[in-house]
Amino acid sequence: MTNSDTASVNIPASVATLQYKLRSEPEKVQLQIIDELIAEGDAGLAVLMEFLRERQPDLEQERSSKTPVKVVEAKVYQALFNTHASQVVDFLQQHFPTGTVPLRSQHNLDYLPLQQLLAKQEFEAADKLTIQKLCELAGSAAVQRKWIYFTEIESLSSIDLQTINALWLAHSGGRFGFSVQRESWLGVGKNWDKLWSKIGWKSGNNWTRYPNGFTWSLDAPRGHLPLSNQLRGVRVIAALLEHPAWFE
Repeated sequence: MTNSDTASVNIPASVATLQYKLRSEPEKVQLQIIDELIAEGDAGLAVLMEFLRERQPDLEQERSSKTPVKVVEAKVYQALFNTHASQVVDFLQQHFPTGTVPLRSQHNLDYLPLQQLLAKQEFEAADKLTIQKLCELAGSAAVQRKWIYFTEIESLSSIDLQTINALWLAHSGGRFGFSVQRESWLGVGKNWDKLWSKIGWKSGNNWTRYPNGFTWSLDAPRGHLPLSNQLRGVRVIAALLEHPAWFE
């Protein structure tokens, strides 16, 4: 679909007002407007597709530079992705085949499956795949055992960790990701017990039980996901939150 195709859709005045707000309001309001546009049917979809096309140059620039994750563009993509409308599917395949987050990898790992799980808000499956990808980064021994030693964390590629983190950030509206957990950890003075409670990994003296005790949706506390093998001790997540990726 081209810009002329989206322009050819008759846009009611109410949708045009939403379009203006999507372009001009603060991020928090923009995120709410996206859902309103989806509810407007074809006219709303046309506005969202045009918005993504307008933002494409900025998104392309991200592929060669480290810039803040654009959660509005990611939610627009996500909303379109989950409509399954034929014209939207064609548009996304042509212009955004891998989403809005650059899938950079120092080791040529494929992050498209993770991107698609997160776009569909399938957080439990995305969490399992995240652990798998971390093991792949750590090497064949970690892949075989299906978890990583804290001593393997430092050697993990910063580029890959940033990609994984950016995907979680983008498709959670900034609620989930390693960087969010790090921010919370610093916010409680690096006190692990306070962190576990704050992100919902522990209640009182009781650890949250995997998997049913965790909240696999955006209703979870900020920083709730992704998980790490914290039950093996604090050293894995400590090494992860101190990784050079968050200082670059």
